[in-house]
Amino acid sequence: MASDQNSAGVPWPPSNPRAALAVLVSGGSDSAILLAEAVRAYPAVFPLYVRTGLHWEEVEREHLDRFLEAVRAPALRPLRVLDEPIRDVYGAHWSVSGEGAPGADSPDEAVFLPGRNVLLLAKPLLWCHLNGVPEIATAPLGANPFPDATPQFYDNFAATVSSAVNGSVRVLRPFAALHKVDVLRRGRGLPLEHTFSCLRPVNGLHCGACNKCAERQHGFRDAEMPDPTRYAG
Repeated sequence: MASDQNSAGVPWPPSNPRAALAVLVSGGSDSAILLAEAVRAYPAVFPLYVRTGLHWEEVEREHLDRFLEAVRAPALRPLRVLDEPIRDVYGAHWSVSGEGAPGADSPDEAVFLPGRNVLLLAKPLLWCHLNGVPEIATAPLGANPFPDATPQFYDNFAATVSSAVNGSVRVLRPFAALHKVDVLRRGRGLPLEHTFSCLRPVNGLHCGACNKCAERQHGFRDAEMPDPTRYAG
């Protein structure tokens, strides 16, 4: 696969990386494809999952575990799970309760989770510092409209955490100039049936009717790829 430029102007994936890389993973297709690309290039890749207590996490983890098993390779290290509970802050928010999750026709803004990327980066950056991993990659896309997904946020937050521990860990965003369809096409041939992006799973399956399921369906359609997802409805 030809290299692209990541958000810092560095070719992705790099041609001959010497250091290990951490990858922030959920169960979603974007971070799964990012992880698979990293595993092909880096000598060691540490997948990091941040567990915050959201409604879909149990099913998300089941999918992620299956994906990691399907792409197992010598460079891939065991999953590290970092706990960052949010229930005491979010309260009865739909992302915690599962009630009233945004439907298929809702705008992207409806799925905004306040401070989501603060939570997803704080402990992983510290983990990287303490374990001697100089970079962590994450998979925001070019169309991400949220304030905690801007280049300024990522660079400033990484710098703040690094300064707090007298260290230096960079955040890479290789897909920051891409859209969902571009990333899915990069994932041709990967076991994307084991990826997960749903706000209100039903019996371990995608509900087929929420904002994220609609985004997933549109993404595969626009990429002219068969959708391997099992939907409950």
